[in-house]
Amino acid sequence: MTSRQVRFTTEELGSLSRHFEGGQPQEVLRWALGEFHPDILLACSFGGASGMALVDMAAQVRPDVRVFYLDTGFLFPETYELRDEVERRYGIKVEAYESRWSPEAQAREFGEELWSRDPDLCCQLRKVEPNQRALEGARAWISGLRRDQASTRADTPVVQWDESFGVVKVNPLAAWTEEQVWEYVREHNVPYNPLVDRGYKSIGCTHCTRPVRAGEDPRAGRWSGFSKTECGLHVPLAEKNPG
Repeated sequence: MTSRQVRFTTEELGSLSRHFEGGQPQEVLRWALGEFHPDILLACSFGGASGMALVDMAAQVRPDVRVFYLDTGFLFPETYELRDEVERRYGIKVEAYESRWSPEAQAREFGEELWSRDPDLCCQLRKVEPNQRALEGARAWISGLRRDQASTRADTPVVQWDESFGVVKVNPLAAWTEEQVWEYVREHNVPYNPLVDRGYKSIGCTHCTRPVRAGEDPRAGRWSGFSKTECGLHVPLAEKNPG
């Protein structure tokens, strides 16, 4: 672990994760925000319902919760509109992190439509590196990962050490299902991205997101035509650097 995170060992984080297993996300958020605030950030893409449910829960625990998103430069208009609605409703100033490469600079350096040729590199430039900057100086971050979202997320713990970013990673919704998230959203009248109602089950950049067809996996609309299923933010370091 890094010098800024010395309170918990990996074993202790594992024990905490098991402790919270089967509990409510609000309990996890109360612990995480109480333990790490203000050095903890909640990641929200303003795409799926999970992030919005977490924002609503966290704002009730700490109205001054820090929320950030990655502005890739290729987000849907509806995504920006939801961000604005969140700021108005919760009184939160959302922190934006952009790529060091403008779309124009990226095209000059790496060629036009990089996402159509090397989506992994595009995600590295527009999401992973900005996420690294977002977490500089932080001790923890909160994500909306759920085990039922994809096979790559099936073993997601509630609390873990994130080797990629050198912080504690908290996944309060890890054990929740899609149905539970939507029950919460409807019960609490939480705003969500209207693209969901148009068949977009997982929402990212405009160039790499399409509506999901009947019978398809919910994440089939991301990077369609590629075997890619993750942007890189939630890929273990060992898988990023095999061997």
